[in-house]
Amino acid sequence: MSSRLHSLVIENLGTRIVSGELAPGTSLHTDSIEEALGVSRSVVREAVRVLQSLGLVKPVPRLGLRIRPRADWNVFDPEIIRWRIAGEQKGAQLRSLTELRAAVEPAAAELAAQHSPDDIAAELMAVAARMRAVGRAGDLQTFLDLDIQFHSLVLAASGNEMFSHLRNVIGEVLRGRTDYGLMPDHPHEEALQLHVDVANAIQSRDPDTARNAMDRIMRRTIAEVEQVWLDTPREH
Repeated sequence: MSSRLHSLVIENLGTRIVSGELAPGTSLHTDSIEEALGVSRSVVREAVRVLQSLGLVKPVPRLGLRIRPRADWNVFDPEIIRWRIAGEQKGAQLRSLTELRAAVEPAAAELAAQHSPDDIAAELMAVAARMRAVGRAGDLQTFLDLDIQFHSLVLAASGNEMFSHLRNVIGEVLRGRTDYGLMPDHPHEEALQLHVDVANAIQSRDPDTARNAMDRIMRRTIAEVEQVWLDTPREH
């Protein structure tokens, strides 16, 4: 029960902060949170620790909590990404994450072709083959699971621990794209083939082909979803 209440407080405050309902600089008293959500002080205290680790709030003596500006948020945290994709910031969040993927994943594929252990390279081939079969069948949920596995494996196979730690970030953007109807009913045949091409190039130790095939996947992705953010201004 306490775990469920803890999650409830985090979800309630987190979504309200990320959506802008609780603006930066706003002060909140913990006792008002307890009363509004019907939870104990200990539950609020633990939830606040999580929100503080995300850069969303700052405890202020005698005032309670102060909402921190977006520049202080841990924007790589999957929770924040999920909240932003679920709200009015969907376009901005998908744009920034897709641009991040376009910058990182071709480089990761190139490195994977040079450094991937044989077992991971073989697993990539198997996953790519399953993706093609499942995508043709129109099973989008299974395809999503395989797509997340595929891109996570490429990041891990690169041998770069910074790339590897982006797997949860990329998982969230792939989930968001599916959950909000931004995937076609059947993935395009070229996209399915390009995943096979990436896996084959990594297994064949062909860095240039791996990079180019992943770059083409990213360019297709941008073309398919950029309508979501075309009218969204950039933040500076």
